Amino acid sequence: MNSYFVYILGNGKGALYVGVTNDLERRMYEHKMKMVKGFTSRYGLNQLLFMEEFTDIYQALDAEKKIKGWVRKKKLALIRTINPKFEDLSKDW
Repeated sequence: MNSYFVYILGNGKGALYVGVTNDLERRMYEHKMKMVKGFTSRYGLNQLLFMEEFTDIYQALDAEKKIKGWVRKKKLALIRTINPKFEDLSKDW
């Protein structure tokens, strides 16, 4: 069974990024090492604040698109559902 993850990154300064991947640990390593060029490396987005697992890539992509369209306040509320202290969920990986 395949797994796909929708995730939200933060940088401790307020910026947020929503992404999707089939290998969350690898993707977090890439973000932390700034191997992903663009918005995430430019703004230091490397703290995993939220993740949701899917078994269907299309459901994951739909969820990513939906969350990306949300206002900031709604994204923060979603993060709080699993991570009320906004800790880096990948810090011990």
